[in-house]
Amino acid sequence: MTQIATDIDQLCINTIRMLSIDAVQKANSGHPGTPMAAAPMAYALWQRFLKHNPADPAWPDRDRFVLSAGHASMLLYSLLYLTGYDLPLEQLEQFRQFGSHTPGHPEYGHTPGVEATTGPLGQGFGMSVGFAMAERFLAAHFNRPGHEIVDHYTYGICSDGDLMEGVASEAASLAGTLKLGKLIFLYDDNHISIEGDTALAFHEDVEKRFAAYGWHVQHVDDGNDLAALAEALEAARAETGRPSIIRVRTTIAYGSPHMAGSAKTHGSALGEEEVRATKANLGWDPDKHFFVPDDALREFRTALERGREAQAAWEDRLDAYARDYPDEAARFRRAIAGAFPERWVEALPSFAAGDPDMSTRVASGKVLNAVAPVLDTLFGGSADLAPSTETLLKGESDFGIESWAGRNIHFGVREHAMAAAVNGMALHGGVIPYGATFFVFTDYMRAALRLAALQRAHSTFVLTHDSIGLGEDGPTHQPVEHLASFRAMPGMSLIRPADANETVAAWKLALEHNGPTLLVLSRQNLPILADAARVREGAVSGAYVLADAASGTPDIILIATGSEVSLAMAARGILAEEGIHARVVSMPSWDIFEAQSQAYRDSVLPPAIAARLAIEAASPFGWERYTGPHGDVLGLDHFGASAPYKTVFERFGFTPENVARRARAVISRARGG
Repeated sequence: MTQIATDIDQLCINTIRMLSIDAVQKANSGHPGTPMAAAPMAYALWQRFLKHNPADPAWPDRDRFVLSAGHASMLLYSLLYLTGYDLPLEQLEQFRQFGSHTPGHPEYGHTPGVEATTGPLGQGFGMSVGFAMAERFLAAHFNRPGHEIVDHYTYGICSDGDLMEGVASEAASLAGTLKLGKLIFLYDDNHISIEGDTALAFHEDVEKRFAAYGWHVQHVDDGNDLAALAEALEAARAETGRPSIIRVRTTIAYGSPHMAGSAKTHGSALGEEEVRATKANLGWDPDKHFFVPDDALREFRTALERGREAQAAWEDRLDAYARDYPDEAARFRRAIAGAFPERWVEALPSFAAGDPDMSTRVASGKVLNAVAPVLDTLFGGSADLAPSTETLLKGESDFGIESWAGRNIHFGVREHAMAAAVNGMALHGGVIPYGATFFVFTDYMRAALRLAALQRAHSTFVLTHDSIGLGEDGPTHQPVEHLASFRAMPGMSLIRPADANETVAAWKLALEHNGPTLLVLSRQNLPILADAARVREGAVSGAYVLADAASGTPDIILIATGSEVSLAMAARGILAEEGIHARVVSMPSWDIFEAQSQAYRDSVLPPAIAARLAIEAASPFGWERYTGPHGDVLGLDHFGASAPYKTVFERFGFTPENVARRARAVISRARGG
């Protein structure tokens, strides 16, 4: 039903505007123009359509709202305070100040009601696609006739900047392909970016572009027209076969007498005089700061009662569902809680020493297919590389193509969108998502991977073809600096297993980790190293003694990861024939090892043993923390080459003989020789 604007509507909209400009002005930092322009569309959505309960921000069947235009954070903070979330007015007054709950861009887990960390433009758009994918999967997986326990929308507000970023293009294409009908975006078309009019760099017809992606497209010519906004949102909700975008023509800094429409309002405070002039222009008392009229607050707080009623009705539906489908209800509650079935680890496979050599990517595929029947909300896919990344779940259908319950996602050649969508699925909850590609192509994914770490999203990324061991494809496809780069990223767990059993341990760690994990896997076959139980037990600690000196104190410690561990083991044999006793330490994960006690770390790398050699077919950057002042690193300070992988390893010195030679030199130096 069309909503006609009333005086209370206008009062509420201007309250959002005034809180936004006051907060930015007090901080003397921020983006006032977009909240002033987008306040009507946000008000129409939040007060007329959004299903949420401010008293319980984690209610599973709430609609999700993502402010992809994260620079307009005061728009969201104002709405959260006004509708009754646990975000008091005092926090708005501390906008962008240290320790406040109102940082410069919205941060998931930091501010109640914020569904995703946004700011890097386009990432919120991409994560929203993941939210919508998770909703469709869970609905198909758990809903039964007459029992709709998963039934919610994903809404977002995006900007010109979002739509200029490549990740949004990929994500929009994916959403259109998948026909995500419960994804709805409002596009704030204010024609302004930081440098000036968007015509300087952005000429395309966005409506035609999204129509070509397969979206339902509408436009509202006046961003202050609540009736038109409501009609468009109703039409978008009625379109079930396509995602929807509504282009809303707005004026940045609407209400400012002298600065409306100016690029200066995009990223700078209006200034005290213009704030006063704006307030006077919109019928506000210029002398009042952070003023919230009682009538406006009363209207906004009706969201609390609507939310309580909506959640109570859902809980009644869930109870009825549980009576008719008790097993499914138990699985649903477990999935939403992020819990796993009891004894799920018994589904993990095991590999015996002496089994045929196996690449860790193949071992990873075996793990995925072994646990998939037990972890029934595990689903994911690759960027058109499933046959190479071994991430296809056998016997399962294709998500969104054959069935919404399909567990194999075909992301297409869209690494940007894949990583962002996996984050969105993880943040949505109830599912265990993964995405896969070659390790070198994390270059496309870096912004999303950084946000995964910042949000502690339970996102798992399967990254194969991990080194120069890729071989013939050459240096464009051979990652060299990538391990060092991601080891430097706070909050990112990186695991590079050395054999099939370490891969089993790596998947266990990833599935249980409260945060994102990169599983970095080999293309080439590797030997099974030793007893499965011992290897798995050691690997979950990040590093462990795989093989020790035959007697006494080791003369040297050989530290390696991934495919180079078997190389270190071969070199240990050569050294033993010469009477040199070497300890081999497999170190699949620096970050997990660093989380162990000092006593454990010292037991693996005794401080008294100065002779240490690290072996990794990648940049040596960072290894000095483990090799110490007398140690050395056999690594790569250059790109790779195109040739069969054994030739590449040999030419760059990754042979047992060269490792043994470097080890002798390290021992000599450590002894002062």
